[in-house]
Amino acid sequence: MKKNKLDEWIKRYGIAAPRYTSYPTVPHWDTQTWDASQWRAHVRERFGHTMGQGISLYVHLPFCETLCTYCGCNTSITKNHGVEAPYVDTVLAEWKLYRRLFPAASVPVSELHLGGGTPTFFAPEQLGRLVAGLMDGAHQVAGGAFSFEAHPANTTAGHLQVLFDAGFRRLSLGIQDFNPEVQRLINRRQTEADVLRVMADARRIGYTSVNFDLIYGLPSQTPARLLSTVEKALVMKPDRISFYSYAHVPWMKPGQRRYTEADLPKGRDKLLLYQLGKARITQAGYQEVGMDHFALPHDALCEAAKGGWLHRNFMGYTDRYTPLLIGLGVSSISDSWTAFAQNAKSLEAYRAMVDAGQLPVCKGHVLSGADLAVRQYILDMMCRGGTVLKVPGEQSSAILHRLAPLLDDGLVTWDGARVRVTSQGKAFLRTVCMAFDERLHEKQHAQPTFSNAL
Repeated sequence: MKKNKLDEWIKRYGIAAPRYTSYPTVPHWDTQTWDASQWRAHVRERFGHTMGQGISLYVHLPFCETLCTYCGCNTSITKNHGVEAPYVDTVLAEWKLYRRLFPAASVPVSELHLGGGTPTFFAPEQLGRLVAGLMDGAHQVAGGAFSFEAHPANTTAGHLQVLFDAGFRRLSLGIQDFNPEVQRLINRRQTEADVLRVMADARRIGYTSVNFDLIYGLPSQTPARLLSTVEKALVMKPDRISFYSYAHVPWMKPGQRRYTEADLPKGRDKLLLYQLGKARITQAGYQEVGMDHFALPHDALCEAAKGGWLHRNFMGYTDRYTPLLIGLGVSSISDSWTAFAQNAKSLEAYRAMVDAGQLPVCKGHVLSGADLAVRQYILDMMCRGGTVLKVPGEQSSAILHRLAPLLDDGLVTWDGARVRVTSQGKAFLRTVCMAFDERLHEKQHAQPTFSNAL
């Protein structure tokens, strides 16, 4: 590709764009017309569709001992481990509030994921108590997938054993980068020895799927440093690799001001990091799955992509669709497909609402018919690389109008019914999805909202 052409694409399409783990995206929810009673009604109705498939549970465990400056998650920084037991108590009390909405004697659970924050901040005994409480009056459906996120530096064999005994078989290790200077800037310290130790313990205990989180575009990251990290990761042979673009949003996360824009690879330099990492990962036998994800052929995520049932939700890519996702814990987001709800973002507000016997939801959105159509378009693009425009008239005309520059540049194709992203367009998939996003184009924000799409 000619240098001038690539630079033109980077300028035109390397713009701020949502990650599209949902549609509408949170900044575009109709919060003024939503209330908690609507959410309860949608949960009850949707639960009736789950008995064959089960529900998904996400639990947000927000505590970290130190702040990783790259992180965009809702976290609470503390070295006081006395917060563990009260938080587990509150999450289990919230779950009981949801259980009252379900008529089933035993709730079928297809997915359970512990995220954060740092789930392994919690002692193994507290994590065991949490999962036992969640599964009291529930059952794991056949083929159910339980997983958790872990910091290599503080994950012990005890953590792995307790969660394995509770049905967990998947583990995601947050590595980001192995280079000491990059780790210093992002305040994320773990060694290769830490990761090797956790990997060895996990394989010995019986975990069948291990994911590595790697990030490109971090401060002081160079092609040589990135490739060194990728090579070290490949030697350890994880089953999956999530190769994320760093999201620089210092207006939302002040910790990212530890470094400046001058420290970050941008434009062509950042795209080169993505291309180098992707090429080396796929050369090692990993298959590309959706956006920024790679898996070995035997892994369920790869099988889902090949079989056409890959799904994407607030937990990211998953190898299954469930009609209902319940998010527990501070700031968690729930999804009934026809509605969303988000929990209070502060620990104090979250705890106070649960203690008062209220679901701790503070805002949400009920999807319109147009929303549901666009949601399916974006989900298809994100998971299958293409979609069929089924809604005639103004909506489809507007989408095609916004896709026109992408068509001219060969980043998407259109055969009169189906839109497909090309191999060159995959690097700009978030920008491609923006063409379908009616609410984004209806409501422009004066302040920055999303990170750069590259």
